[in-house]
Amino acid sequence: MDSALSQITERVRAAIADRTPLRLRGGGSKDFHARALAGEILDTRALQGVVSYEPSELVVTARAGTALAELQALLAAQGQCLPFDPPHFSLDSTVGGMVAAGLSGPARASVGAVRDYMLGVELLNGRAELLRFGGQVMKNVAGYDVSRLMAGSRGTLGLITEVSLKVLPMAPAEATLRFECTQAQALQWLNTWGGQPLPLNASCWLEDAGRGTLFLRLRGAKAAVQAACSLLGGERQDDARVAADWDACRDQQLPWFKERLADPALALWRLSLPAHAPVLALPEGARGPLIEWHGALRWVQAPRALGPQLQALAAQAGGTAQMFQPEAAAATATSATALAPALAALQARLQQAFDPAGIFNPGRLLPLA
Repeated sequence: MDSALSQITERVRAAIADRTPLRLRGGGSKDFHARALAGEILDTRALQGVVSYEPSELVVTARAGTALAELQALLAAQGQCLPFDPPHFSLDSTVGGMVAAGLSGPARASVGAVRDYMLGVELLNGRAELLRFGGQVMKNVAGYDVSRLMAGSRGTLGLITEVSLKVLPMAPAEATLRFECTQAQALQWLNTWGGQPLPLNASCWLEDAGRGTLFLRLRGAKAAVQAACSLLGGERQDDARVAADWDACRDQQLPWFKERLADPALALWRLSLPAHAPVLALPEGARGPLIEWHGALRWVQAPRALGPQLQALAAQAGGTAQMFQPEAAAATATSATALAPALAALQARLQQAFDPAGIFNPGRLLPLA
């Protein structure tokens, strides 16, 4: 065990002995996405570096405090990538934070989520025990897949120290098509195209000055992308220029998202729905939506008071709604749909098993009662 990990382990042991809550933190780029930020900060950035990388095996192992941008640059040099487009939010984003947050970018509906690329994990649990789960190949799990369980756990089950991830080669070809259309037309097209053998990768529909626009990103073999462009039509965009727009979409930095900053009463709401859900009749005072994931992710700008209406609307469509970026960057609570009793009971048992003293990021997940 190296000195950085030893120091962190001793810090965890002391917190257990004193029952001192710890706030696990890497680069802090996702602090806004939380129910509560409490406890003494335990910085994981000392856990730096890529432990191993086998391009021919499509697997990389990195320590939790490694900068996400550093890892992606290493992969890009070998013509490989993390295909789920992990959000950055800042240059300080870390690999451990990427896993703990469990957030994926525009390509998520086509290629899968963070958890789908988790092969193995090393973590410190709430007893200061260093545990390893999984490995560096896909078929390495006997029993419960703890590695994938860490994706989206937000540091409540343990301190991630190291992760092994499956990576993929970059697509040989890419194209972004632009269509002017209504929201209903965009949803209809996306559902139709989703049932066809097309190299769909990402989509984004938004309305500006009363005009709706759908952007569709294609990725795959050159012949497949060329054939899809000919079949679908639309206006092909300049790849170099539009790449920055897709990154801005990934990090919620498009002009549509920034408009909210002019009105401090508005919060950003994230609606996760079945892709086939129809156009939603948003309550008065809500703005949007901006639609991603071929219809399955819809962003809405609305005051906190409209939360119950948005949650009811999402539930009627078979999904959920939660406040993603509240009015203040350092909000103390994120409104979200309450867990079903069975899921709440399972969550409580998991937290008791991994963190019996309740020292890791208390309150960051939904209430258990």
